[in-house]
Amino acid sequence: MRVNESIINFAVYSDKINFLGMADVELPELSNMTAQISGAGIGGEYESVIMGHLQAMTLKLNFRTLTKEAVVLYEQRNHQIDLRVAQQDKDTVAGQPQVTGVKHIMVVQPKKLHPGKVNPASSADASGEYAVTYWATFIDGKKVLEIDILNFIFFINDTDYLRDVRRVLGKDS
Repeated sequence: MRVNESIINFAVYSDKINFLGMADVELPELSNMTAQISGAGIGGEYESVIMGHLQAMTLKLNFRTLTKEAVVLYEQRNHQIDLRVAQQDKDTVAGQPQVTGVKHIMVVQPKKLHPGKVNPASSADASGEYAVTYWATFIDGKKVLEIDILNFIFFINDTDYLRDVRRVLGKDS
C-alpha cells in the first residue's frame, strides 16, 4: 500500500524554456457546466450536469520576481505549458519512500500579467493568469485526464465521455 505524502519538487517548461525559481503553480479548477431543469412531471427543479462541458479554466503561475520568461508568456499567442511534478509516496510495507511522476500538459493563452511589487530584500510576487483550452494529465506515464475544449474531448481514466457527441455532430474521424 502507498500513502501519498508530498510534492518533492516540480519544473515548468514552455517553448523548451525551464522556468527556474518559480514560486508555485495554481492548477485550474474543473467545474462542470449545469442547467436548471424544471417542468411538467418534475416535483421541483434540479441541476443537470452537462456531460463533458466545463466552465472556463484558468492556470496561475506565481513567480518570485519578474523575469523575461514571465513576459514571454504574456505574448498574445498559444503557449504549451509542460508541468512536471515529482511526488513522494511512502510504501507502507517496505517502509521506503517512492517517487510518483505527474505531468500536466496545457495549451494556454495569457489573461493577466502582474509584475508584482518592488521592495528591498524581498520577492516581487509576480504572477500570470492563463486561459486553458487543453489539459492532459499523466501519472507515472499513464494518461488519466484529457480535456480539449475546442475538439470535444473529455477523457477520464480510459473513458472519452464526448466520443458519442463527436460522432452525432460529425466531428469524429
